[in-house]
Amino acid sequence: MAFKVREVKGTFRACAARAMFGAMLVAASSAQAAMNFCAAPAMQTSERTNADPGVKALVKMVQSHVNDQPKPRAKLHTEGTLPHEGIYDESVEAEKDLGLMRDAALAWRATGDERYLRLVERFLFAWATTYQPSFNPIDETNFESLILAYDLTASALPVKTRNAANAFITKMVTGYITDMDKQPRPLTGTYRNNWQSHRVKLVAMGAFTIDDRRLINAAQRLFVEHIGDNIAPDGSTVDFAERDALRYVTYDLQPLVTAALAARRHNRNWLPERAQSGATLAVALNWLTPYALGTKTHDEFVKSSVPFDAKRREAGLPGFSGQWDPKNAAELFHLAARLDGRYAPVALRLAPTPPAWLAVCLPLPAR
Repeated sequence: MAFKVREVKGTFRACAARAMFGAMLVAASSAQAAMNFCAAPAMQTSERTNADPGVKALVKMVQSHVNDQPKPRAKLHTEGTLPHEGIYDESVEAEKDLGLMRDAALAWRATGDERYLRLVERFLFAWATTYQPSFNPIDETNFESLILAYDLTASALPVKTRNAANAFITKMVTGYITDMDKQPRPLTGTYRNNWQSHRVKLVAMGAFTIDDRRLINAAQRLFVEHIGDNIAPDGSTVDFAERDALRYVTYDLQPLVTAALAARRHNRNWLPERAQSGATLAVALNWLTPYALGTKTHDEFVKSSVPFDAKRREAGLPGFSGQWDPKNAAELFHLAARLDGRYAPVALRLAPTPPAWLAVCLPLPAR
């Protein structure tokens, strides 16, 4: 009898342990991020004193904001407006929070300083519980920084913040997919120009971060479709034809390179993914390379068919007249160099060092 009692008690404890473990798995799977974009390994103590100058600069910048409080807004709007119009200025100011939380997450990963993690926590929770997605990809493209901040810190965040951020990203990603899938095919207008590039970027980054297989497959499908819609077999883009501007070629390609980097961290290589037309992202980058190297030049917006381009030119905004400055593609090619080392010489010619956040996020170009 004593043996049976011990056996029952042991069985009860085993069942209880399994139940508790199962509950923990359910709780963990309800809101977690799978590292997908930034390598950004935490440094050893001995390495911190000899950190890359880009790392030091980023950490120093974040340190100067360590006590800042978030300024979340329920709505942002900059698309189609000039400075001082509507809520443009307020939106630009509020969006600085997004970049700061990304940089704070990177600073935390690089140093282990809990102050930076606490900054991410309060900014991420504030924005995830305040902002209401509009599904305007131009207004929302900078939310890539919020996704990266969550991606980098999710495992260390309080459950409340993790759940809020996960729910927010899920809402944004599923909303964009629903919006794109309900459009009639073939896609036209802003569903085949640079707007769609930004939609695809947000969907891919969010899907890989929350590690949702269904959303990841949708992201890949939409990426390949957009390659076919936006990029011609020779590598030129729809926006170049409509806007007569290399500025908009970078707007087409940089979000797609960013999406491909998120996929690469999950062992999916989207750079050579070929649309039915034969177009690839690699071909488009190759098309832009001679302009980036200065062997070809281009006068911007001369034949643009979009009235807003003329409005910005008349307002004197830089970059909307005259010859394209290749340095405007520096970040694009530094990102591309993380996909394929062949783009590293182009990137380094445009800018000897990558942007500080990228130097910390993905320190080494691809081989």
